[in-house]
Amino acid sequence: MSILIGLVVLVAIVSNALYVVNERERAVLLKFGEVVSTDIEPGLHFKIPIVNDVRRFESRLITLDSSPQRYLTAEKKALIVDSFVKWQVADAGKYYTATGGDEFSANSLLASRVDNGLRNKFGERTVYEVVSGERDALMAEITEELDGIALNELGIHVLDVRVKGIDLPPEVSNAVYTRMSTEREREARDHRSRGRELAEGIEADADRQKTVIEANAYREAEQIRGEGDAIAAEIYANAFNQDQEFYAFYRSISAYKSSFSGKEDLLVIDPESDFFRYLKNPTGK
Repeated sequence: MSILIGLVVLVAIVSNALYVVNERERAVLLKFGEVVSTDIEPGLHFKIPIVNDVRRFESRLITLDSSPQRYLTAEKKALIVDSFVKWQVADAGKYYTATGGDEFSANSLLASRVDNGLRNKFGERTVYEVVSGERDALMAEITEELDGIALNELGIHVLDVRVKGIDLPPEVSNAVYTRMSTEREREARDHRSRGRELAEGIEADADRQKTVIEANAYREAEQIRGEGDAIAAEIYANAFNQDQEFYAFYRSISAYKSSFSGKEDLLVIDPESDFFRYLKNPTGK
């Protein structure tokens, strides 16, 4: 029985004396709370029970998603900046000493340094520079500076600092949107005014062209009509000269037809006038 108890105690001591650090972790070995070994390699290791303690930390990339902050640019214009940071533990001993191995504390300490860094960088640049002109250079610069500070103070390696979005404060946004709307309305009125002016010019030109076309058409029509009347008169004259008696007879018959075309037509004329000469005598004599 005592042998069994001894084996159980031995197993317990051995299990407490051995510990494993995997590839996804960083670890430090403590002796009565004091760091005695840092950046322990992955694998199986030995410790003295009760005397030693092991603290493990995540060695993979960690994302710090900061809440949006208000920064002033070089022109004293306020911007709401939303950013995030990618970091990982680089010096396990310094990380444990500075943060107690607590990821939340590490994020809090790192967030304050990121906030100060971005505030200083935005204060040195204009709105155009931070939005588009020098945005990549700004991110590279703040990443390099923050990495040096975080590594020295917190044992953290900052891999990247990125800005997710840059917005105007609500009170500024409303003023900007109002101004933009006013400018767009002014541009719309200007375009409409130019359109009306252009339309009036087109309509005036069309009316002028219409008048010119109608005048030319009327002139050509009158010219053609005059030429036709001249040709007709010439034909009539030639026909009259060929048989003047027949022509006089034809004109009288046409006059009778036109004068008595209706039953109600009434014509008061001297019976002895030349109008009725072909009715009295077919020869007109």
